[in-house]
Amino acid sequence: MKATLTITDLENNIRWQQSALEPGEVDHVHQVSVYPFMKRQTIQGFGGAFTEAAAWCCGQLSVEKRQQVLRAYFGDEGLRYTMGRVHMNSCDFSLGNYACVEDPEDEKLESFTAERDEKYMIPMILEAQDIAGRPIDLMLSPWSPPAFMKTNGEMNHGGSLKPEYRGRWAACMAKYASYYRDRGCSVRLMSVQNEPAAVQTWDSCIYTAEQEGEFARDELFPALQAAGCGDIRILAWDHNKEVLPYRAEETMAVPGAEEAVGGFAVHWYTGDHFDALRLVREKWSGKELWFTEGCVEYSRFDGMSHVKKAEMYAHDMMGNLNGGVSGCLDWNLVLDASGGPNHVGNFCEAPVMLNEAGDDYRIMEEYYYIGHFSRFIRPGAVCLGSSSYSAEVEVLAFENTDGERGVVLLNRTKETVPVSVTQDAERAYCVELPAHSIATVCW
Repeated sequence: MKATLTITDLENNIRWQQSALEPGEVDHVHQVSVYPFMKRQTIQGFGGAFTEAAAWCCGQLSVEKRQQVLRAYFGDEGLRYTMGRVHMNSCDFSLGNYACVEDPEDEKLESFTAERDEKYMIPMILEAQDIAGRPIDLMLSPWSPPAFMKTNGEMNHGGSLKPEYRGRWAACMAKYASYYRDRGCSVRLMSVQNEPAAVQTWDSCIYTAEQEGEFARDELFPALQAAGCGDIRILAWDHNKEVLPYRAEETMAVPGAEEAVGGFAVHWYTGDHFDALRLVREKWSGKELWFTEGCVEYSRFDGMSHVKKAEMYAHDMMGNLNGGVSGCLDWNLVLDASGGPNHVGNFCEAPVMLNEAGDDYRIMEEYYYIGHFSRFIRPGAVCLGSSSYSAEVEVLAFENTDGERGVVLLNRTKETVPVSVTQDAERAYCVELPAHSIATVCW
């Protein structure tokens, strides 16, 4: 068995720690079992969001420090991210509202512009790809169509897409995908709408579940095919987990949606609801599930300890992956010291934060917890069946394409917990988990 990498809050400077593992007894009181013959979904990757805010923050740093940040995320010495999320048109973590088309008379989209993308997100993505030495697979998500296409006449505060603009908006979305591909970016996924049931003070747009299915079937799927991007997988919902079974049922009930909608995306803002993922995975086994957004919001979690924030990430990633998701995408890659910029003051934390002066950065504790997944679970890995003796130790088991197996172990209690990890009935390996710690064990 190989080394374990453990992170604990007992140190001032958290690092990946290496320690040797020795064989132990199978009947160790705190047993974690791995069932390698129970192979589940393929895990396709991990990543974060290339928002305008994140790209703007990276632009404040020197070339040397910016590359340090990108290596910390996409380099082999860092989180080894292979994926990213990009907003089409503006989102709350933009410097302000903007749209790719502003002219209501432009039916042919001749005025389409990706000027803001060229200034901020695309250079960051291309630099990340250079550092990674491989394409970064992207998911594109809209927060709002242009204001003139909406019933409320603005990009913020909800509203919905006017029926007469459905075809033009789908063409805009396809044009975004084609544009990014032409610039050397790998677009693999696209959601119909970010948080389609939320009326926000920032960029937002409402779709019913039926409308998502109809839009995907009648407009977006044909538009992507016409643009030569028919291989992009369309995801519905892109919102909180507890409503997913209802939304999936209603969207898939739309005749023809089965072909157009390739899966569903979820966020974490209303709690665990891991069973909701499992239920949808069981009923629509041919559809992918993706976790596409989560963050520590200052409006809800101000004052929470750093280790508790990090444990939120690990707990949710474990539950999501055990529930059947194909990959996990964090929210902003980088933010400033206030948790922005955000054009409506909706501030939050990111795994990398700038200092007050904006000329240096700090790596937050959740970064290291994320690494216990993204560094060791490689694209193409499968999630394995596993069980734990109690909720004191949470477990995720996986097998990489080269046959390497591993478990991520999380101890959120105040006590040290000795654990034996076994994948058969003859031998186990002992791991001691300090209070509030996480470990990855590979063999």
